[in-house]
Amino acid sequence: MSLTGNDLKSVGFEEGKALGLALQVMEKNFSTLPAADQLSLLKQVITDPAAYQHDTHFGAVANQLLQPVDPVIALEPQKAYTVYGAEGIEQGAIGQMQTAMRLPVTVGGALMPDAHQGYGLPIGGVLATRNAVIPYGVGVDIGCRMCMTLYTLPATMLQQKTESFKKMLVDNTRFGIATFKKPQDDAVFERKEFQDLNILRGLKDRAWQQIGSSGGGNHFVEFGVVEITNAINELNVPVGQYLAVLSHSGSRGLGANIARHYTDVAMNLCKLPTEAKHLAWLDLDTEAGQEYWLAMNLAGDYASACHHQIHSRLAVALGETPLAMIENHHNFAWKEKDAHGREIIVHRKGATPAGKGVLGIIPGSMASPGFIVRGKGLAASISSASHGAGRLMSRTKAKASISPGAVKAMLQHEGVELIGAGLDEAPMAYKNIHQVMEYQKDLVDTLGTFMPRIVRMCGDERFQEVD
Repeated sequence: MSLTGNDLKSVGFEEGKALGLALQVMEKNFSTLPAADQLSLLKQVITDPAAYQHDTHFGAVANQLLQPVDPVIALEPQKAYTVYGAEGIEQGAIGQMQTAMRLPVTVGGALMPDAHQGYGLPIGGVLATRNAVIPYGVGVDIGCRMCMTLYTLPATMLQQKTESFKKMLVDNTRFGIATFKKPQDDAVFERKEFQDLNILRGLKDRAWQQIGSSGGGNHFVEFGVVEITNAINELNVPVGQYLAVLSHSGSRGLGANIARHYTDVAMNLCKLPTEAKHLAWLDLDTEAGQEYWLAMNLAGDYASACHHQIHSRLAVALGETPLAMIENHHNFAWKEKDAHGREIIVHRKGATPAGKGVLGIIPGSMASPGFIVRGKGLAASISSASHGAGRLMSRTKAKASISPGAVKAMLQHEGVELIGAGLDEAPMAYKNIHQVMEYQKDLVDTLGTFMPRIVRMCGDERFQEVD
């Protein structure tokens, strides 16, 4: 009978290399014995590993058990933090934030109204640390961002030439595993980090193939109508309506692989209790911490380059020069100053920078408006705001409970054309963006809105690739 990891834990083994070695030994040499006899053997080994150091079967297991164990870093009492829109945030996200506020390196935190449970730091979590960066506090899709371009073209064109605009999106955007057959070059590939960091050398070719494309899930490129409502704005555009392009995506495979690699490094170097293990950090004074910081910033710049190529392609297709561009990112860590002028590392995982005078875009869903905002720099929020409406349902629940007919009816009612998307991205899977914005009215001023009209997301199977 084959044993499981849980069987071994029942006699005293802990998660780790020794457990894995013991499973292999038992499967290879003792699987014909009854489970009770196998566990009795293992109990003897773990009780006195020194006696088995030279044993033919259990020598490697014993020697691993005798290795000195890195001490687990104790969590501290929970530090205070601010929650915006607490009544709309699931308990799982609250619990994750409470754990993050117990890290010894934590000096501040805030939870945005779009928050929901993730890995490590919750999505919508903002965490300030002292001289430490948490790879899972940044997130897997490093530097994921919003980018918007405004045009002087009349917004009514989107209704008058719908099919033409749909074809522009199909011809000039790629999602998920689809990439352009002839990727465009970009200066980001000349960065020395691709040569200096081992992890990046093996990722450059894939990054080249994916440049200018968007990820799956909630990533999108869409045409819509911007309504500038505040005459005093840093865009220097008059009040009124504008045709606009809005994109949402991140650093693709490049960022995901950087995140996975350095999370493993951090978890090996920084031993935390089980409930906090995904919050393992890298000290910025260490080589690993400096490597991650360089790789993270490169991934962020790569994500920006992807968006700029998307918007450049569509500008050419439109035959117009954009009037203005707004861009802001999340899933990142910034070096900033606290109220006392001391440097802090601010992680915004699914949260938007909202420093005083900083512009940003907070999208709703494909059938609700997004908001162009200016940050107020509120210290309690660590100069942050939400990065969107936030999920009301998990992807699994959305797929199980929302019907295609209901989505179609809602999109028709709102006048939105959709090119590909799963039920997990249905408008009703998201929180009410108006309520979310009300929760954070002290964090940002609204300069205008963006209403989607023609949306493309991953999942489009009706169109063949066009280059």
